[in-house]
Amino acid sequence: MLTVSEKIFFLILAGLCGYFAGVRFYQVFRAISRGKPEDRFDHLALRLLKGLWLAASQQTVFKKRPFVSLLHALVLYGFVFYLAVNLVDLLEGFVSNLEARGGGWNYFNLAADVLTAGILVGIVGLMVRRYGVKRKDFSWNQKTPLHEKVRQGIPRDSAVVGGFIFFHVGSRLLSKASQIALSDPDPFQPVASFIALGVERFDYNTVQLFEHMFWWFALGSILLFLPYFARSKHIHLLLAPLNLAFKKEKPGTLMPLNFSKEENFGVAKLEDFSWPRLLDAYSCIMCNRCQEVCPAYTTGKALSPAAILISERYELNQILPEFSAGKESPRSLMDFALSDEAVWACTTCNACVEVCPVGNEPMLHILDVRRERVMMQGEFPQAFNNAFKGMERNGNPWNLGQDKRTGWTEGLAFQAPTVEEKPDAEVLYWVGCAPSYDPRAQKIARSMAEILQASGIAWAILGKREKCTGDAARRAGNEYLFTQLAEENVATLNQIRPKTIVTTCPHCFHTLANEYQDFGGEYNVKHHTEYISELMESGKIKLAAASEDVTFHDPCYLGRHNQIYDEPREVIKGLGLKLIEPGRKREDSFCCGAGGAQFWKEEEPGNERVSANRYRELKGTGAGTIATGCPFCMQMMNVETAQEPEGQAPKVLDVAELVAARLQAAR
Repeated sequence: MLTVSEKIFFLILAGLCGYFAGVRFYQVFRAISRGKPEDRFDHLALRLLKGLWLAASQQTVFKKRPFVSLLHALVLYGFVFYLAVNLVDLLEGFVSNLEARGGGWNYFNLAADVLTAGILVGIVGLMVRRYGVKRKDFSWNQKTPLHEKVRQGIPRDSAVVGGFIFFHVGSRLLSKASQIALSDPDPFQPVASFIALGVERFDYNTVQLFEHMFWWFALGSILLFLPYFARSKHIHLLLAPLNLAFKKEKPGTLMPLNFSKEENFGVAKLEDFSWPRLLDAYSCIMCNRCQEVCPAYTTGKALSPAAILISERYELNQILPEFSAGKESPRSLMDFALSDEAVWACTTCNACVEVCPVGNEPMLHILDVRRERVMMQGEFPQAFNNAFKGMERNGNPWNLGQDKRTGWTEGLAFQAPTVEEKPDAEVLYWVGCAPSYDPRAQKIARSMAEILQASGIAWAILGKREKCTGDAARRAGNEYLFTQLAEENVATLNQIRPKTIVTTCPHCFHTLANEYQDFGGEYNVKHHTEYISELMESGKIKLAAASEDVTFHDPCYLGRHNQIYDEPREVIKGLGLKLIEPGRKREDSFCCGAGGAQFWKEEEPGNERVSANRYRELKGTGAGTIATGCPFCMQMMNVETAQEPEGQAPKVLDVAELVAARLQAAR
């Protein structure tokens, strides 16, 4: 179809566009490679297969926005098939007398024709949504820190990408319609044949021109788009499968720092990030789903997880030639991607990581910056001072004496045995700081002790040897303090060698089970709802039936961080209670507002408290009791019930308290 001169011109154009695209892609590769080492290459083949499967199946995309996800899937599947379509079209243009019709080509053409229609429907739907009916999904709070080029850049980039897809696919459809108009209708190309009915009205020479011209539009637009590809959000087509492949199994499990070898801690500039963080920035599709589920942003705070990664991407694009060549980035992240208000608003609930369709981990970007603010700059909310001092001096953020750690045992009808008294205990009950020192949370500890005692299982506590796990210090950015506490606790636990550790705090659970491994602590750790479920199933505790309505709040560090959803519900249902689920539950649960060390400081300014948002939803279920599995979640819900007129608020009880009450009723 092409003349000799056209073929030469096409090859020259392809070479030029390929060169400039290759330079840009290499710069992106070099920029990501500048990130600090982080081992994500274990089980590499399985990781890569998983990444390809998640991208191909669109599982992560369909978690939210099902209709929009369907439109995206139409574009994706069509575009992937278009790799073959464009190759065949190229061959038709370069090889004389090659016409891909008839025989085995029929099925290929049918797929290409249907997917062409699918792509056009999908991209039109997505563009209408972005620029029309759902524009607010792509906006930000006015106080959200953003790179100066983002607000104008994203609409422009979306228009370029969307326009390219529509132009490229539409041109290919018109080229095929013209081809059909010059011959006979093709039942295996119904869409193109329908368009051909309109094209047939033109004379033969004009239709020939159309076929030729739209072939060039279709294939030429690809070549011209290639150099722009690497700087556009469209690059996620290549990087999203890789990002999904290299995503951490438990993103909330942070990496320790090597204080003996490193001099700078945390992240101040782009080059301070590890390479997966820089890959995050280039994988981001800019859909703002993470912002949509972020408890801080939802309640009017300055923090937007999406804005952080998008701003990083725009800065990288702006300085890419120099940055990829190894030059220092010109400014701090706090100058274009974050503010103090945004940094300290994160609750580390993991919702942004859970919902991201391309496997980004915005939460870890924030925690990296917190480490730098605390350990290098000494800049953090002053309210943390008392908690830090308490953990350092007394082994608890309440800063109460270690001699008071067993004060919760007062009022028990039996003595809580220590590991010295029962060195061969089957269960070590890790009480945690909140149940040890907070008067309301102490009731949880007493309830759990009563359950353990009633089960006949040999159990014990560390007593005054127990110290804070350091979760709050780590999430607040004070990695040095966390390391001290972790090393002390691991030394104590390794000396005792507990068979099973049971804890009533999801934050303690997460730290003991996942993060102490880096410090030589490998333990069998269970959340108390898991262990109580096992006791009920084995018949080791006898419980009286109950009849009341209960709603359950999924703690972030139990649910999204550790995928424990069923056991608390099994316990509640096993008690004969009617479980009424809130709208946001399980992996979609909304944070209570205490995580990320938020419990130890005033909440950042916004439209409402995070706890108020969650409490309103739980109360709205109509249940008479809000059940929790975390002492901090309980405290946050109690802050809200205290605002209610007397007698109008639901009760807030831990699952252990519900079970202990049925124990007493059975006696």
